[in-house]
Amino acid sequence: MQDIQNTSKLTVHVDPEKCTGCGTCTALADQTFALNDENISEVINQNGNSDEDKLLAAQSCPTQAITVTEEESEEKV
Repeated sequence: MQDIQNTSKLTVHVDPEKCTGCGTCTALADQTFALNDENISEVINQNGNSDEDKLLAAQSCPTQAITVTEEESEEKV
């Protein structure tokens, strides 16, 4: 099986001050987000999940700790 890496048009960022470590993002996009030793979400791979999955994870964050920007325009989504 060939390893196909997603080509991302969206970039995600987690604000550690807002993150409560609920794990919603890791459940929805586990190849992009992981909880660190302090139980705070971190981006581990921008291309880990599809843009659709990353956007869903950001929209599902209860504290709105995840920002999504379009790579080319750098505008927030």
